[in-house]
Amino acid sequence: MLTLRGHRDLKVYQSAYRLAMEIFQMSSTFPKEERYSLTDQLRRSSRSVAANIGEGFRKRQYPKVFASKVADADAEATETQVWLDFARDCGYISGECHSELITSYQELGRMLSRILEQPSRFVPR
Repeated sequence: MLTLRGHRDLKVYQSAYRLAMEIFQMSSTFPKEERYSLTDQLRRSSRSVAANIGEGFRKRQYPKVFASKVADADAEATETQVWLDFARDCGYISGECHSELITSYQELGRMLSRILEQPSRFVPR
């Protein structure tokens, strides 16, 4: 049984939030014409990962709802990786930056998968 006071105690949330902030900073250098397309999509999907984890945590007394929110977070993490591919291929980020972020999102995905394997571990007692 885990002792958690809130979603901010989850390492997976901390990682998702940190990555979203990194993407916010990195994407501020994108061209202005990308403001309402790639920049917006990338920021929204990266933030949605953390938001879904937070929402799911509040609903963890319902394991199926919790698992659904965690699965949504995983889907948003995958979407973020797709937008990062576009950012690299459009020349907005370096291959090194892309690789580092993709590696971090892959690790985040593994963390989310481990939660999905046993969502009952997170049910409050």
